[in-house]
Amino acid sequence: MTGSGAKSAVEWLASVAPDPDACRWEWERNPLGVALLPAGRLWDVLILPGELGYPTLDVLTRVIDRPGPVLADFGDARMGFFVPSGTAARWLGTGVRGAGRGTWIVVPHPLPRRAAGGVRWLIPPDGSGTLTDPTVLELAMHEAAAQLARDDSHE
Repeated sequence: MTGSGAKSAVEWLASVAPDPDACRWEWERNPLGVALLPAGRLWDVLILPGELGYPTLDVLTRVIDRPGPVLADFGDARMGFFVPSGTAARWLGTGVRGAGRGTWIVVPHPLPRRAAGGVRWLIPPDGSGTLTDPTVLELAMHEAAAQLARDDSHE
């Protein structure tokens, strides 16, 4: 990510914070390198279990040039896909949690080289506001789940 891309990613993420300056301060000063941000303003986050999330991300990166931002937690137990706001309220999917209006997400600084406690970007935001289309994400999840089922049946 270029310097201007990193700056615009910081500004894009911080813009949803009640106090963007405090958010930027948290990223700079917090030893974990994370800030709490409210979902539901510019984006929601769909949280998948890691065993489905990674194959889903593989499918996504094969079918679209650039998915929206994707987070992984410590130990890769869960992955969060950034989708348009309002998606979480409409999502009906077994094993998928939605973080939308009224929920908060732990978000690391968008620069990949920064240490973050427990959460990291698999695909950092680029500052353009790119989000993953929920329909494309759902299709990728179905494809990934089908592949996992095929793999399990051959063991």
